[in-house]
Amino acid sequence: MQQANLGLVGGGTVGGGVFQAIQRNGALVASRLGVRLAVAKVAVRDLAKARAVKVPAAQLTTDWQSVVNDPGVDIVVEVMGGTTTARSVVLQALKLGKPVVTANKALLSAHGEELFAAAERAGTNLYYEASVAGGIPIIKVLREGLIGNRITRLYGIVNGTCNYILTRMKREGADFSAVLAEAQRLGYAEAEPSLDVDGHDAAHKIGILASLAHGFWVNPKDVHVEGIRHLTQQDIQFAGQLGYTIKLLGVVKQVVAGGRAAKATTRTAAAQARIQVSVYPCLVPNAHVLASVNDVFNAVYVRGDIVGDTLYYGRGAGQDATASAVLSDLADAALDLKFGTKHRIPPFVPHERAGAVIAMDAVTSRYYVRLAVLDRPGVFAKIAAILARAKIGISSIMQPEGHEGAVVPVILMIHDAPNAAMRKALAQIARLAVVKGAPVMIRVESFE
Repeated sequence: MQQANLGLVGGGTVGGGVFQAIQRNGALVASRLGVRLAVAKVAVRDLAKARAVKVPAAQLTTDWQSVVNDPGVDIVVEVMGGTTTARSVVLQALKLGKPVVTANKALLSAHGEELFAAAERAGTNLYYEASVAGGIPIIKVLREGLIGNRITRLYGIVNGTCNYILTRMKREGADFSAVLAEAQRLGYAEAEPSLDVDGHDAAHKIGILASLAHGFWVNPKDVHVEGIRHLTQQDIQFAGQLGYTIKLLGVVKQVVAGGRAAKATTRTAAAQARIQVSVYPCLVPNAHVLASVNDVFNAVYVRGDIVGDTLYYGRGAGQDATASAVLSDLADAALDLKFGTKHRIPPFVPHERAGAVIAMDAVTSRYYVRLAVLDRPGVFAKIAAILARAKIGISSIMQPEGHEGAVVPVILMIHDAPNAAMRKALAQIARLAVVKGAPVMIRVESFE
C-alpha cells in the first residue's frame, strides 16, 4: 500500500489531536483511501514541554525547516497558529511543490490571497477545511457541494466562546462579565479574550466563507466587525420578551441598490449585486433554527438559488473536531499524490471585484434600540422627532413602569433603515438632556 509521510508543524492541542486521530483511525483511513498516512516528523517550540498526547521523542524537533525541507515529507500540516512563522512555513512548503493542510484562519484571513497564488504557481494545493467551524465540513460544501448554486445568503454562528457566553446569559440570567470569567476558568475563553468577544475570530472565518461563496478574495479590512461586550442582561431579557434570541452572527448577503438584501437570483441580478460581509450581535427570531444553536456549538445557514436553505451544525472547535477536519484534507491531499492530481476546483474566480463589498453604512436593516431616559412627559416626542427627520420609522415601543423623574429603559423596534441614518440619529438622541448613557443598537434579522 502506498504511504504518504506527514510533517506536522505544531504540536499543541490541534497538532496533538491530529497525531492521536491518525493513531486511532489511521487503519480505517488507509482502507478507504488505499494510502497509509504516517507522521514522519513533528516540529514544536519546546521539546521539554509536557504534552497531553505523547509523541515519540525521535519524531520531535524544534526546527520547522528541517520538517518542511525533508524530501521524505510528502504533505506539510501547519497547525502552529499565528501569522508570521506560519506564513513562512506554508510558503516554503508550497515553493517545494508540497501540498499543505492548515487549520489557521488568522493566517488565511491575513495572507490567503498570497498563499493561494503561491500554491497555483507551484502546481500544488492548499487545504483549509479546519480553518472554519471545526468539524463542520463547510469549506467543502461551499467549494464543491453547492458548486451549482449562487449563494444569496450565509449566516454563521462561528465562534463557540461567544455562543457559550450568550447561551448562559439567556439561560441563567447572568451578566456578561460573570459568564466570561467562568468561560475562562473552563478553558472556553482565553485569558485575553478580545479575539473572541470583540468579534475578530468570527470575522476571520466569515471572510473566508464570503470569499468562497462569492468567488473573489474579501479583504479583511472590508469586513464590518462588532463584538458582544456591550450586551447586558437587560438586552437578553427584552429580546426574549419580544420573541428573539441574541446571537453573534457572521452575515454574508447579496445586496442591491439601497443596501437591501437581493431577492432576484438571475444571472444579471447576481452580477449587479454587491456583498455585505459583517459580524455583529443580532436578534434572531426564536422560531428560527439558529436561535436554538447553544453553548459552544457552531452552525452555518446557507441559501442557494437552486438548493434553497441548508444548515450545517456541529462542534466548531476543540481538539477532536479540528483533527477530524484536518484528516478530511489529508485524505484529499493523499489521493492527489496517489493519482498525480494537481488540480482542484479553484477557490476563487481569477478576477478582481473592487468595491464588491458594500460599506456597512449603506446596509439597510431592522433594529432594536435600548435607551436609558428620564421618565417625564415629552421624552418620546423629542426622540420620535429626531427619528422622523431622519425618515426612520418606529414599529413598536416597550417601556417598563417606572417612577416619574427616574431613569428607565425604553426599547424601540425600528423599521428598515440605512445604518448611516440610524447611526447619525442615535448620535443626536444621545445628546438629549433626557437621555442618560449611550444608546444600544442591535440589528434584527428576519431571514426573509
